[in-house]
Amino acid sequence: MPEITDEIKEFLDLQKLGYVATVSSDGAPNISPKGTIMRWSKNQLAFADIRSPDTMKNLKTNPNVEINVIDPLLRKGFLFKGLAKIIQDVPLYDDILKHYRRNGIKSPINSIVLVDITQISEVTSPLYDLGINEEEIKSKWKKHFDSL
Repeated sequence: MPEITDEIKEFLDLQKLGYVATVSSDGAPNISPKGTIMRWSKNQLAFADIRSPDTMKNLKTNPNVEINVIDPLLRKGFLFKGLAKIIQDVPLYDDILKHYRRNGIKSPINSIVLVDITQISEVTSPLYDLGINEEEIKSKWKKHFDSL
């Protein structure tokens, strides 16, 4: 079973946006941005259901999920695959909810999704394949975002 290392945890703590991919009962893809993705244990990620009706509906019929979190400046990050379970009204829900509240999440949270991770892959931009280094990539994208 893959382990969500301390290095990956620190990365997730710094990045404030990730994307969760699910599949509907009719096979249609769904991707939803999430600002609450975190390592809950060495083998589990969690995210909050704040405004996620399609994601929750899809997970009830198909628990397979992919989560992609990328640093927008470094153009690298992680892809997680796993099986999700939705929790509410159990002590674990309360524990995770307390964690979110301590970390400043004020939005109402309907439920929490725990994902048992089955695979972790590092994701990097093809720019790295061309020999461009991390600092050059970061500088390029920082200039881009600063000009907006």
